[in-house]
Amino acid sequence: MTRGRVLDGIGTLARLGLAAVWLVSGLIKALDPAQTYVAVRAYDVLPREAVSVVAGVLPWFELALGLLLLVGIGTRAVAALSAALLLVFIAGVTQAWARGLSIDCGCFGGGGAVEPGQTQYVQEILRDVGFLLLAAWLIVRPRTLLAAERRLVTAGSGSGSGSGGY
Repeated sequence: MTRGRVLDGIGTLARLGLAAVWLVSGLIKALDPAQTYVAVRAYDVLPREAVSVVAGVLPWFELALGLLLLVGIGTRAVAALSAALLLVFIAGVTQAWARGLSIDCGCFGGGGAVEPGQTQYVQEILRDVGFLLLAAWLIVRPRTLLAAERRLVTAGSGSGSGSGGY
């Protein structure tokens, strides 16, 4: 097995892992829009009108990211969007912690106020940093196995080599 093939395999695991994160997170939020609203509002940084927009759009944005990664279309761009969103999430949790709010992040359902001492800010930040590392890998090296974009590049090049950067 060549080094490139091993790196492709690692990239595939990163792509599918990040896809699973977005699909699970987005689906849970989409199935409970009222709780998603509560979770977004708990951060206390957006006006009510913006909370409604974010809570309404976020689940579908996460699902779109997940589906694109699952299929393997636009991997580098989707990974960059994922990284940006994860940085927003990390900043949101960090500011809540710094301001002394007692909330659950709502990242995978739930969310909102919790009892003091029930917060899990360190774990939430570390988890999101781990997801950010998956996105970073895919930004640096988007080439993965079983990606639709790879087949499209190969078919479009006529060479069959699949060396179009994916």
